[in-house]
Amino acid sequence: MDDLVLAIMLGISILIGACGLFGVIWGIKNHQFEDYRKFLDGASFDGEDALNDAYELEKRKKEAIKKRKEKSYGSS
Repeated sequence: MDDLVLAIMLGISILIGACGLFGVIWGIKNHQFEDYRKFLDGASFDGEDALNDAYELEKRKKEAIKKRKEKSYGSS
């Protein structure tokens, strides 16, 4: 009887762990952990130079993503 209970508990814990891992991977792939609110709140306390730098950084980031997508579509 004790072996059966241990096997059931082990199976359930593995299932719950797999669901948790799947949830974290799904969240990362769907950008659920990006905090745009933090960026916007920080903008109200930054100086003009820091805001310009942040804007340029975001612009370069979007351009790099666009180039990467175009490159991946061109190679297939």
